[in-house]
Amino acid sequence: MAVQHPVKGHLASVALTGMLFVISFIALMPFLFIILSSFKPGVEMVRNGLSLNLDFQNFRLTNYGYLFTQRNGVYLDWYRNSLIITLSQTIGGLFLSSMVGYALAKYNFKGRNLVFVLVLIVMMIPIEILLLPLYRLSITLKTINTYQGVFLPFLVSMSGIFFFRQYAIGLPKELMEAGRIDGCTEYGIYFKIMMPLMKPAFGALTILLAMGSWNSFVWPLIVMRDNTMLTLPVGLQTMLTPYGNNYDMLMSGAVLAVLPILIVFLFNQKSFIAGMTAGAIKG
Repeated sequence: MAVQHPVKGHLASVALTGMLFVISFIALMPFLFIILSSFKPGVEMVRNGLSLNLDFQNFRLTNYGYLFTQRNGVYLDWYRNSLIITLSQTIGGLFLSSMVGYALAKYNFKGRNLVFVLVLIVMMIPIEILLLPLYRLSITLKTINTYQGVFLPFLVSMSGIFFFRQYAIGLPKELMEAGRIDGCTEYGIYFKIMMPLMKPAFGALTILLAMGSWNSFVWPLIVMRDNTMLTLPVGLQTMLTPYGNNYDMLMSGAVLAVLPILIVFLFNQKSFIAGMTAGAIKG
């Protein structure tokens, strides 16, 4: 059996670390551009474009002050709207998708395979095809220009159902039988026994659902009518117009818009990695 030379192994590790560092820097470079530009006057961005020039003489914090003073502080309204919609869609999506996925994985009932096939079919349908019927449904339900109109059509995530089903398949059924022997109801088995075991899946889907809802652009653009009801992606886009671009608020607003998703990822990082790698190792 060949034994790897320790020096070669060390060099390979250093080379791999260096390569990953370069890749990470390239991936983070657009965000670094935005952070630096958020401290510069908008005129300089028009003149020089995005750059990593560290000219501290032109750095200022007034761009962030504009977010809370200009346009009657509408940026705070956008932020609040995005938070409410993202929290509602993420919490509701986790609860409903996990229960449906768990039921498809652990219960034998008539039409189970048909339901799962329908879930897969819906996952394959582009969202653009559903926009018109969803819009007509929103008009019928009178949810235009409301929070419910944005998050209700996507409250149950098909990808979430698929993810939870695949994760729940690996959970031992013996625990369900033990719960029934101890007198637990089916809901008690799920909430007290199975749900804690699905924590990695919840952590992974929390990040994915929150990111999807927070960054959603097309559907909130269609549903919301008033300027104060816009979400952050749509509101920031209104700063780019044919008559002038407000880069001062755009860049600083984009930096602050990243913070909630960053916090969600940091709190669910371990669960996210565990959920994404579930099933990779058997035995």
